[in-house]
Amino acid sequence: MVAVAATVVTVVLALHIAFVVFSANPANPIVRTVNDRAEGLAWEFRDMFTPKDERVAVLVNYGIAAVVYLIAGRVGAGLIRRIR
Repeated sequence: MVAVAATVVTVVLALHIAFVVFSANPANPIVRTVNDRAEGLAWEFRDMFTPKDERVAVLVNYGIAAVVYLIAGRVGAGLIRRIR
């Protein structure tokens, strides 16, 4: 379950990156929902780097958050398996 949750969070962050980089319509309900969720999930990573181009900032910052969630989920799942 830990690995699945981390993967779902990573997918949400990746979709947000894709929506921003490819200029998805922000009024679309799917885009708005994913972007709202991604804002909360990226917490401290949202403004880690502040390049001038917003697309680059989202790509880097949310990309780092996605990688951290993926690694933490895999490590957490591995630790849980070892304990059992």
